[in-house]
Amino acid sequence: MKTTLSFVMALFVLSAVTVYAQAAKTEQFDVKGNCNLCENRIEKAAQSVKGVVKADWNMKTSLIDVTFDPSKTNVDKIQAAIAGVGHDTPMHKAKDEVYNRLPACCKYDRTGNKAGKSAPEEHDH
Repeated sequence: MKTTLSFVMALFVLSAVTVYAQAAKTEQFDVKGNCNLCENRIEKAAQSVKGVVKADWNMKTSLIDVTFDPSKTNVDKIQAAIAGVGHDTPMHKAKDEVYNRLPACCKYDRTGNKAGKSAPEEHDH
């Protein structure tokens, strides 16, 4: 009896993990930014969207990996939230007034530079 109960519990846990793994989706996209302050702001904005499980922005590549529940949100909503705090994404450009309120070190190149980085001499923490 004890073995059967243990087996049933293990099967339940395994099926719950499998359902979660199938439900979660990970997407990667570009987000313009420069520094650690940007990283914190970008990740916090992404994680504020209901259904986002994990967000990790890489400062060197300007790419964010976002894991989310597609039944609760989508990439468009996540990118809109990030743009809402001042960072351009492929689907949404931050409003100029929001971008202009960013700290000087966070003001990335908006002229179309693929890397989205400002010149190093302009980047001072």
